[in-house]
Amino acid sequence: MSKIEKNVEELINPIVTKLGYKLYDVIYEKEAKEYYLRIFIDSENGISLEDCEKVNNAITKLLDEKDYIKDQYFLEVSSPGIERVLRKDWQLEDNIGQEVEIKLFKPFNGKKIVIGQLNGFNEELININDQEIPRKDISLIKIKYEW
Repeated sequence: MSKIEKNVEELINPIVTKLGYKLYDVIYEKEAKEYYLRIFIDSENGISLEDCEKVNNAITKLLDEKDYIKDQYFLEVSSPGIERVLRKDWQLEDNIGQEVEIKLFKPFNGKKIVIGQLNGFNEELININDQEIPRKDISLIKIKYEW
C-alpha cells in the first residue's frame, strides 16, 4: 500500500463508516497518462449507484482540502465487485474456504494462474489446494466466481 493510499484510507474511513458502509480498499494508480484514485466500499446489502454517489459527495471536499495527491486524478467510488481483489490480510481471512484465482509473476509448478480453494496464509505464503505459494511471487489474488 502506497503512502497516498494509506493517508486517504485513514482520512476517509471514519466518513465511510459513519455513512453505514465498510471501506474495502483504496487504490491509487496510473493508467496510460491518467491517474485514478479508486475507493471501494461494501455493505451487507450490496452497493448501489446512489451509495457510491453518497460516499463520493462526502469525501470529495475533504480530499481536495488535504491535497495528498498533487497530480490531477479521477476519483472513482464503487463496489469491489463479485470477483473482488484480495490485497489485505483481513480480506484473505474473510475468504478462507472460497475459490480464488491467483496470478503469478513467474510460473509455479508450470502455471502462471492457479485456481483453487484458499486454505490459509501467513506473512510469506498463500495456501491454495494444499500448495504453498510464496506471496512475493503473486501479482493478484481475487475471488473466482463461476458465471
